[in-house]
Amino acid sequence: MFNWIDKLPVKALLVVAVLFALAPFQPEPHLFEKLRMLSEGVLTRPIDIFDLFMHSFPLVLLVIRLIRIQMSK
Repeated sequence: MFNWIDKLPVKALLVVAVLFALAPFQPEPHLFEKLRMLSEGVLTRPIDIFDLFMHSFPLVLLVIRLIRIQMSK
């Protein structure tokens, strides 16, 4: 089931994860803004929820990939 994740290069995934997490750089990264909105309870618009998933998905993939590397050792 996770075989496709095992084929992802970690360095490329790291670059994509950092860029997605921090983009746009000014005035505030979307991921931080959406997490703040979530903690305040104002994350209600579908576009904001999609934005949260889009900007956090590469980070989630990176964490899964690193866990799978650690488990295979």
